Amino acid sequence: MSTTAQLSRRSFLLGSGGVAIGLSFGLGQAELAQAQTAAPGGFAPNGWVNIDTDGQVTLYSPASEMGQGTMTAIPMLLAEEMDLDWSRVTVRQAPSDPKRFGNPRFGGGMTTGASRTVQGYYEPVRLAGLQARLVLVNAAAQALGVPAAELRTEAGRVVHTSGRQMGYGDIAKVAQTPAELPKVDKAMLKPMAQFKLIGQDLDRVDVAAKSNGSAQYGIDVRLPGMLWASILRAPVQGETPVAVDDSAARAVPGVKHVVRLPHGVAVVANSFHTAKTARDRLQVTWTQTAKARAHDSARVKAEYVARAQKLDDAGVDFIQHGDAGQQLAGAVKTFAATYTSEMVSHICLEPMNCTAHLSGDRIEVWAPAQSASFVTGAVAAASGFKPEQIKVNITLLGGGFGRRVEADYAADAALVAKAVPGTPVQVIWTREDDMTHDKYRPLTGQHLVAGVDAQGKLVGLLHRVVSEGIYARVVPPAFKASGGKDAPVMEGSEITYDIPGHRVQFLIEERGIQAGFWRGVGPGYTKFAIETLVDEVAHGVQADPLDYRLQLLHKQPRAQAVLREVGRMSGWGKAKLPKGHALGLAFSDAWNTFCGMVVQVSIEQGRPKVHKVWSAVDCGHALQPRNVRAQIEGSVIFGLSALLHERMDFQGGVPQQTNLDRYRVLRANETPLVEVKVLMTDHHPGGIGEVGLPPVAPAVANAVARLTGQRVRSLPFPQV
Repeated sequence: MSTTAQLSRRSFLLGSGGVAIGLSFGLGQAELAQAQTAAPGGFAPNGWVNIDTDGQVTLYSPASEMGQGTMTAIPMLLAEEMDLDWSRVTVRQAPSDPKRFGNPRFGGGMTTGASRTVQGYYEPVRLAGLQARLVLVNAAAQALGVPAAELRTEAGRVVHTSGRQMGYGDIAKVAQTPAELPKVDKAMLKPMAQFKLIGQDLDRVDVAAKSNGSAQYGIDVRLPGMLWASILRAPVQGETPVAVDDSAARAVPGVKHVVRLPHGVAVVANSFHTAKTARDRLQVTWTQTAKARAHDSARVKAEYVARAQKLDDAGVDFIQHGDAGQQLAGAVKTFAATYTSEMVSHICLEPMNCTAHLSGDRIEVWAPAQSASFVTGAVAAASGFKPEQIKVNITLLGGGFGRRVEADYAADAALVAKAVPGTPVQVIWTREDDMTHDKYRPLTGQHLVAGVDAQGKLVGLLHRVVSEGIYARVVPPAFKASGGKDAPVMEGSEITYDIPGHRVQFLIEERGIQAGFWRGVGPGYTKFAIETLVDEVAHGVQADPLDYRLQLLHKQPRAQAVLREVGRMSGWGKAKLPKGHALGLAFSDAWNTFCGMVVQVSIEQGRPKVHKVWSAVDCGHALQPRNVRAQIEGSVIFGLSALLHERMDFQGGVPQQTNLDRYRVLRANETPLVEVKVLMTDHHPGGIGEVGLPPVAPAVANAVARLTGQRVRSLPFPQV
C-alpha cells in the first residue's frame, strides 16, 4: 500500500481545547519523514502521534528543549491519557507547524517561555490523548467482536474482561479512520489518583544524548558545502554602517564574501575562525544618531528613580484593586521605599547562532530558538520570503533564559544566505557579540508605599515601576491593544496577599538600549521590592515575618502551606544558628505556582554569603518532581548570581562589560546547598522553570537586614 493511501485511510486529526493532534497508524520512520515533507496543501499526519505496527510509538514535542524538561513533559501527557508503555515511546522535536503544534497560551504560536509550556498544553493535549485512547478501544472492540465497555487499557494494550488483549501495534494493523471521533471533555480525564506517569520521576529523554555527546545543538549543525559567517555590529545599539572598507578583510585567505547588512557587515569564510579574523580587519564608519548614545547608566537610573518618586506622574494603571489612595490616606503608619535594578545579560553557554540555506524560492533554517514562530517572522521580515517559503528546524538549546525567544540571529543567517544562494551558511556570534548586543533585563526604578491600620494590618499598597518596554518593542500591536500595559515588564506585581487597596502603575521609558525577556523577567525585580517591603512592614509592626505573611494569605491555603512547610524545613524561629548568621524569608506566587523560600546568610568582607537555601513549592500537578527540584535549584543559582554580581553598565550607549572578565557571575565556592520540597496537590499545573528566582533576592536582603539593620534596595546588592 502506498504511503499516500496510508495517510488518507489511517491518519486523522484529534483535538479539543485549541490543539489539533494528528494520529497515524502503521507509518514507519521513513514514511514519517516523507509525511513531514508532504506537498503544500496535502495532509501530513506527522504530529503528534504515530503508532507503528510493531507497537513502537513516536510522539512529537512541540516546545523547545533548553534544559527545562519540556521534551519529556508534554509527550508524557499524551502517554498518560493514552496509557502508553513509556519504554516503547520515542520522542522527536516537532516541525514548525503552529496550526497543529501552537501553544494556546501564546495565541497558537510555537513559543517556549514565560513558564507557559506545561500550563498551555496540559489540558488540550491530555484531552486529545484521551480521545486517541478511545479510538484505540473502539478499534479493538470491532476487531475482537466485543462491546467497548468491556475493554480497558494499560501499558500499550487493550484488555478484555475475559483476558483477551490486543497490543496497540496490533490495533495499528487494522485500525482505520473512524466515521465519528469520540467526544471527550475535562470530566473524563484521569483523576490524580489514577496517574501512572504524571508525578513519576521518569528519565528525561534529552539527557542521555547530552551526556554522551551525541546531542545536536544549533552550533553543531553541519551541511555539505557549508560556510561560516561572523558579523560586525556597531558599538552602540541602533547605529548602522555608513561607509565600509573591506580590503583588509577580503585579503585574508579563506574569505569568500563580504556582505553589507542593514545593521552591520558580515564576513563569510571557510571557517568561523577565518571569518572572525577577517571581520576584525573591517574598517567601518557608523552613524552617530542612535538614541542609545545618550544612555549613561548612572544618570538614567537617577532619572528613573526621580520619576518613580514623582507621584503626580501616574503613568498607566496596570492593576487597580480597591482604593489604594484612600487606604493610604487613612493609614495609621506608612512605609515608603525606592528600589533599583541594573540591566543584566543572559550569557547563554551556547552563543547565538543559526544556519540558513537558500534553495530556489525557499529558505531553510536550523536554529537553537525558543520560538519557531518568531524565527519565521524574523526571517520573513529580513529576507522578504513568505512564511510558507520558510522551513524552521528547532535544535536543542545551549541555554535560553528568554534570550532565544527573539530571533535576530536567525535574521542574520537569512540575510547572509540570501546573499550567497545555494550555499548553507552558519552565523555564529562571539561571546562579546552576545553581551554587547543582548536584549537585557531592563533597568528599573520602583517606588512603593505601604500603609497599615491600627492593628498593623497592611491595608494599602502603591507600586510604581519605571522601565524600558519589552512588549512595546517586540510586539507593538499587542502593547497598543493592552492600553500601554507591558505585561512582561510588570509581571509579578500581581499579588495573592489580601490587601484592600492595591494600585500598580507602569511608567515607560525609551532610552535606546533594548530590553528583553530574561529568566523571571518582571518578578525578578517586582517581587524583590514587594517582599522586602512586606518584611520591613512586618518588623515595623513588631510581627514575625512568617506569621505576618500567613495572615496576609488567610484566603490562600495553598500559599500558606508552602510557607509553613519552608518554615518547618528551615527551623524558622527555632533553629540555633552560628554566630553572625541569620535567616531571611520570601514568598512568590508568580506563574500560578506558590513558592516559599528561606535562606541562611552571613556577611563576609561586606558581602552576603548564602550558606543554605530551603524552598517549598506547590505547582499543582508536578509532572516530574525531580525535575521540579532541579528547576528550583537552577533558578536559585541564576538569581543568586544576579543579586550578588551581575550588571551591565553603559557610557554613551557603549557597554562597559564585554566578556566574563568584566561581567562577574557566581563562582562555585559561592554556591549554597539548596533543599527543595515539592508539595503534590491536585490542581492544574503552574509554571516552574523560573519559579525559584524571584524569592532569592528578597530572602537574602531580608536576612541582611536582620544582620545589619540596613535594608537593601538595589540589584545587584551594594557593599553592606
